[in-house]
Amino acid sequence: MELSEIFGVEAVRAPLKVTSKKRLLQELAELASQIYGVSSEAVYRALLDREALGPTGVGRGVAIPHARFGEVDRVRGLFVRLEKPVDFESIDRQPVDLVFTLLAPEAAGADHLKALARVSRTLRSEDICSKLRSTFEPSALYAILTEGKTERAA
Repeated sequence: MELSEIFGVEAVRAPLKVTSKKRLLQELAELASQIYGVSSEAVYRALLDREALGPTGVGRGVAIPHARFGEVDRVRGLFVRLEKPVDFESIDRQPVDLVFTLLAPEAAGADHLKALARVSRTLRSEDICSKLRSTFEPSALYAILTEGKTERAA
């Protein structure tokens, strides 16, 4: 699964100004509502419920909040670059500034996992993260994310 299959440049926001994880999740929910026509309240609740299971901050300034809920017809994505990093309770205790959000239908199963794996592989690349941190231009961020080639997992 390629990232270009789950989001477009319209789903990229930068610089996003937030001061907390809660506010970040609220902004992501609002963005999902604007882009995909889903309930911001439902997205926010789904993301909060997922975070309650364990934080989705994966380290090195990256978070991949994700949730399943009934209002999307297929896996959808959002990417934001924060103006200033915020605490996201990440595994390495570092604040995050690069956030890729995935929203999937309840029955997405393998598609959700494939998308999560693709995002994870992409944002694991120090080179890609460095490039993402070098700009706030949404079209450039989208190009970096969708043109970056990552190795396939074995």
